[in-house]
Amino acid sequence: MVKIIELNERQERILEIVKNHGPITGESIAELLQVTRAALRPDLAVLTMSGYLEAKPRVGYTYKADGASNEIKKILNQYRVKDIMSMAVVVKEKCSIYDAIVTLFLEDTGTIFVVDKKNNLVGIVSRKDLLKTTLGKVDIHQMPVSVIMTRMPNIITAAGDDTVVEAVKKIVEHEVDALPVVRRFIGQPGEDNLEVVGRITKTNITRLFLDLAFK
Repeated sequence: MVKIIELNERQERILEIVKNHGPITGESIAELLQVTRAALRPDLAVLTMSGYLEAKPRVGYTYKADGASNEIKKILNQYRVKDIMSMAVVVKEKCSIYDAIVTLFLEDTGTIFVVDKKNNLVGIVSRKDLLKTTLGKVDIHQMPVSVIMTRMPNIITAAGDDTVVEAVKKIVEHEVDALPVVRRFIGQPGEDNLEVVGRITKTNITRLFLDLAFK
């Protein structure tokens, strides 16, 4: 079943502007809305990805009259995160920073998910986090990765049944390279736990577009 994305107020305003003034550049749209170009980037990405707008280099954005029901949007919304996700790379929270770096390179990934002894998600470590740590005066062989990881509730996650467009929106809005795909369950006593079941990355999404292009 195709799931239609519900647009927010600013996205609706962007559509009206492009309808009335298109083709129009992102800078001009931002000026009319009195916001920065960076603030508009997630909304423009969602509207373009969903098929409402068409972006052309050196021309700007134009409105697609059939955007709400065009074939690209229908196809993308039929794909769920679980359809394109890859295997997650995880380490235990007591793992040393050195071992985390080794894992990162051996697995050729940019993000590592940290789990506790029950294999529940407790943190995320990026390539940038590890690089900053190695530049400091710390013993990376002794310091656990839990010291430098990003913790809940500052971790953005995806569910297997989320649409690919929903995942793309999260990646763009939060400027991250990957999202942990999780299964939420209630533990004991009433704890809200997240089991890591995969990851969705910019590479997964790019590969999907490539696959669709050659179908």
